[in-house]
Amino acid sequence: MKDILNVTKDDLALRKPRAEDGAAIWDLVRECKPLDENSMYCNLIQCDHFADTCVVAETSGDPVGWISGYLRPDDPETLFVWQVAVSERARGRGLGKRMLTELVTRPECEDVTRLQTTITADNDASWALFSKFAKTVSGDLSSEAHFKRGDHFDGKHATEHMVTIEFEELEQLLGRAA
Repeated sequence: MKDILNVTKDDLALRKPRAEDGAAIWDLVRECKPLDENSMYCNLIQCDHFADTCVVAETSGDPVGWISGYLRPDDPETLFVWQVAVSERARGRGLGKRMLTELVTRPECEDVTRLQTTITADNDASWALFSKFAKTVSGDLSSEAHFKRGDHFDGKHATEHMVTIEFEELEQLLGRAA
């Protein structure tokens, strides 16, 4: 089985984050408008406490991609993807899909049968990424309004749609040994 901590393709390496990555991840997220900016401390905690379900993509030691996620405490078969950030310098290379694939094929995610994320209706890049990923894993993609503008955001943020991708036998679909 591949060394999942250091997957290389082209000049990119994908790996688990370390606490020392927190500030650089914060900078990357701030660079990737219109992503919601969290505090630097939040990104530090993600890198430290949730490293098993987060991915950093780097080139020459410089982070150019990031996924933060976690296994849902109420449903450990569900991986929730909080944010996907890809620097302009690394766009157009399928990096988002590569990072998602890296994440769901980790041993820590071996019991995952679904991926969830929330996306606003106008975020074309995220809809395209998760639609492509669903096709890659032969997954069923569904969505519904979840966090609503009026009910949850006091009218200050667009409604977030819960996107769910259900899949089975992920390892076989991706051509890896189960």
